[in-house]
Amino acid sequence: MIEAILVMALGAVVLGAALGYASIKFKVEGNPLVDKIDAILPQTQCGQCGYPGCKPYATAIADGQADINLCPPGGQEGVQRLADLLGREVKPLNAEEKPKQVAIIDEQTCIGCTLCIQACPVDAIVGAAKQMHTIIEAQCTGCELCIKPCPVECIRMEAIPEQLDNWKWKYPVIAIQPVPARQATSDEAARRPPQ
Repeated sequence: MIEAILVMALGAVVLGAALGYASIKFKVEGNPLVDKIDAILPQTQCGQCGYPGCKPYATAIADGQADINLCPPGGQEGVQRLADLLGREVKPLNAEEKPKQVAIIDEQTCIGCTLCIQACPVDAIVGAAKQMHTIIEAQCTGCELCIKPCPVECIRMEAIPEQLDNWKWKYPVIAIQPVPARQATSDEAARRPPQ
């Protein structure tokens, strides 16, 4: 009996050591550039860029497989920030820039089909089958993915008005250049005290 316990304990120690070594030897580190690009993207997970979410799009940008101007929710400001981070040329946005928006469900028309719930990438829609659905506005990213699957067209997008709690400082789009020093005029030179 004691021999069996010792064999089991020895096996556990050997397997634990092997797993510890493997976790150090085969550690997979992420690309820090992908994380920086992903932090700039708006995290709407809408797929309007042609990728299934912001992280895959960030990976494609870092690998040089995607342009930086494909994200409509990020807008031209996002393109400018990505260009500054990557040292690339600023390109015009490859889509129509829209204001920030949120989905609204007409609760009188909703039939509770749950197709919008299945389409929402951020789980911002609450409801049950054959029951009314509603939007959690704080979680809605305005990706518009819930509009197309709705069979009764009871979902509409509404622009979010800019207020103090959601106002954001706009990223400068004009390069700031130093002003060259100007030459003193003869009147200004005459007024200077002698040194």
